[in-house]
Amino acid sequence: MTACLVLLPLLAVVLILMGYNPRRTTRITTALMLLAGIFLAALWAMDIRDGLSIAPVVLAKPEIRLGLDLYDGMSVIMMLLSVIVAFAASRSGDYEDRHSRLWNISILLIAAGALGAFISTDLFFFYAFHELALVPTFLMIGILGRGERRQIAWKVTIYLAFGSIVLLAGLLWLVSASGSSGLGFDELLQTSIPVEAQRGISLFLIVGFGTLVSLFPFHSWAAPAYASAPAPISMLHAGVLKKFGLYGLLRLHPLVPEGMRYWLDILIVLLIANILWVGFVTINQKRLDTMLGNSSVMHMGYIFLAFAALIEAGSELANPIAKPAAVLLMFGHGVTIAMLFGLADRIERKTGTLELRDLGGLASKAPGLAFLFGLAAMASIGLPGLANFAGEVMVFIAGFRGWHPGDFFGWVQIATIIALWGLVISAVYMLRAYRSIFQGPEARATRDADDLTMGERPPAIFLAFVLLAVGLFPNLLLGLVDKPEDEEVIDLKTITSSIEPATTGLHNRQPTTGN
Repeated sequence: MTACLVLLPLLAVVLILMGYNPRRTTRITTALMLLAGIFLAALWAMDIRDGLSIAPVVLAKPEIRLGLDLYDGMSVIMMLLSVIVAFAASRSGDYEDRHSRLWNISILLIAAGALGAFISTDLFFFYAFHELALVPTFLMIGILGRGERRQIAWKVTIYLAFGSIVLLAGLLWLVSASGSSGLGFDELLQTSIPVEAQRGISLFLIVGFGTLVSLFPFHSWAAPAYASAPAPISMLHAGVLKKFGLYGLLRLHPLVPEGMRYWLDILIVLLIANILWVGFVTINQKRLDTMLGNSSVMHMGYIFLAFAALIEAGSELANPIAKPAAVLLMFGHGVTIAMLFGLADRIERKTGTLELRDLGGLASKAPGLAFLFGLAAMASIGLPGLANFAGEVMVFIAGFRGWHPGDFFGWVQIATIIALWGLVISAVYMLRAYRSIFQGPEARATRDADDLTMGERPPAIFLAFVLLAVGLFPNLLLGLVDKPEDEEVIDLKTITSSIEPATTGLHNRQPTTGN
């Protein structure tokens, strides 16, 4: 049954090539994908998993299976993110009739690639589905993008091709060092990789996945790509596809834990650069689209911080908050940035510009647009009651998991303290952008602008509802994350009580005296 999530968009591509109406086919398909995704997540939550997976053998030696399954709770959440953003993206943006087939086929292929990667249980198809999703991304930027679209398309191609090649080398090395006869995650997790090999493999995985995620200093492709791409492509890539790298690191970390720990200090420096360096670059942006693109890069640093906390702990048992924190923030960020890019496209079409200095007073002309954009901006900042807040709080708590007052700060704790300043940076650029666009005197560009039409509102309202639902009830998603064996369930009570050992240690600690 899980296979229908990938087969539906691929079947829709065939129907469009046969002459069926592209817009109608895409919208019906994404609606069916959304319903199927919610239904499968409900079955997972009720622990009804029989008959959901397929795993036909594609190649005997080495054994490669087309394994499609909801492997664990992280896979379920990323599947939900994919269908939610694909549903909203299919109803966002405008295009000329002569490009309708390319436009809709690209949306469907990116959705199919992302879903295939997140529900694959075999390393080969995990990689292959992601590469499938990259091809329409390049084409859409190069053919239908804005600005210097061809140069940007080539830059994106070079960067992501480099990351994919390095990643492929790391995956091949991992399989070779493991000695596994198959490429399934279950088979690989039963193997043991020598520590010396783990270090080299981990470096390849961090560089490969990191480039795809836009980890500093391999990040400069992302903001221009999102600014140039059509709105649905920016929504899908920034909201969903970029999470593939983080998903991959979390998935493969148990295979090379010592190798990842070897590079922990360098990774911490890079994620701090993502938060601070890219954060200050974001403040300096003069266009809304490039500001949102850099903002997306910046927020990846917080998810890498949760990953660093997991590396430092060594296992999910030692820090059971780190992985759920990363997954919850990936989901929240994906929905938020998709909503922001979709609304930025509406602003440009109604005013003719995204230059912040040329905008102003739009709230009086488009109050509905102002409200929805403000809600998404507050979610990006981390306002309580919205999805990002719960994820960010869990990340900060995960950074101090196991630390006691009186202990020296480790690198992860130092990075967590520094990362708090990123919240201030986010507030600065988001609130300034909102003021420039919607407040103040009416600008020439906004003089004839109108509000969102009834047909333009549903995608943003749908994403806003998701942000509110997960922000007010984060256990809707946390309850789907598999708890580690012999460990407590990760919920809000667990998160709150995780601070208690440190408080207890403060009361029980005896004063020390010097010699």
